[in-house]
Amino acid sequence: MNQLLRVMNFGVSSDGIGAGEDQSLERPFGHVDPGRLFAWAGATASWPMRTAPGGSRGIDDYFTRDFARNIGAEIMGRNKFGPQRGSWQDHEWRGWWGEEPPFHTPVFVMTHHERPSFTLSDTTFHFVDGDPAAVLDQARDAAQGKDVRLGGGVSTIRQFLDADLVDTLHVVVSPVEFGSGLRLWQSPDELLDRFHLEVVPSPSGVTHHLFWRR
Repeated sequence: MNQLLRVMNFGVSSDGIGAGEDQSLERPFGHVDPGRLFAWAGATASWPMRTAPGGSRGIDDYFTRDFARNIGAEIMGRNKFGPQRGSWQDHEWRGWWGEEPPFHTPVFVMTHHERPSFTLSDTTFHFVDGDPAAVLDQARDAAQGKDVRLGGGVSTIRQFLDADLVDTLHVVVSPVEFGSGLRLWQSPDELLDRFHLEVVPSPSGVTHHLFWRR
């Protein structure tokens, strides 16, 4: 069975920026307001953190529901896991997500500074130092036949794109410009040498960009 490496529901601005500069504990996305990138998902009926009834249906809700389908492991960069840089000064830090992370699979955090694995709820975090292909091999083993989700951030997705390891890519472009920050692309056309692309507008104002290998 072919295990795909999938980028899912990854948000960028119309000028291609997926995160800001100067990340900190108080500002996980740096100077960028994440609400302006992810409001489309939070408005859906299937948003997992929804505490009130209601929410939108339609295409945005479909992608929110699809986030976990056939995913057996996740890969993320260290900056998605937390704001610390360099050697780990605080092993008490266990991610932004509290005691019940939203992944529900093994998670492989790419870092040059390894630390012991730990488990929160049904999610085990592993800290691995390796090139993208080696980390993907570990994640595929852990996924037990299911696909692997590449969670980000921007620099990590670029690494895997540069290594030609990404099979499908779903990028949600919000109608806002940030001007500076970590940029996924100058234009989605940059990927058309390797991927087919279908662009699907949503009534919420975002545009879903769906890439799959040629």
